[in-house]
Amino acid sequence: MSDFDLDLRGAEGELDEDEIQGDVVLGVLDGSTEPSVWIQSVEQGNVLVLAIEGDLNTLAAGFAREVKDMGGELMHFRKFLVVAPENVDIDTDRLAGGSN
Repeated sequence: MSDFDLDLRGAEGELDEDEIQGDVVLGVLDGSTEPSVWIQSVEQGNVLVLAIEGDLNTLAAGFAREVKDMGGELMHFRKFLVVAPENVDIDTDRLAGGSN
């Protein structure tokens, strides 16, 4: 085995921690939560995974356009709505050939 010199402390100092933010927020999209709550959560850098209970178009109407206008992305996947903030891509490459 060869000597491999890796300076983890130096590498850690190079990471920009400001770029990594947000959580994955699980919720239910049923009309009981004000659209502003979803918008604020996405503005904070969170990814939403919302179980859809009802008509998606009606339930998402209060926040979908605003999320898109701020650079976010929405994806209907099976019985869920995935909502990502700006600079977070929803990768659908593994869905090719599969059913959703």
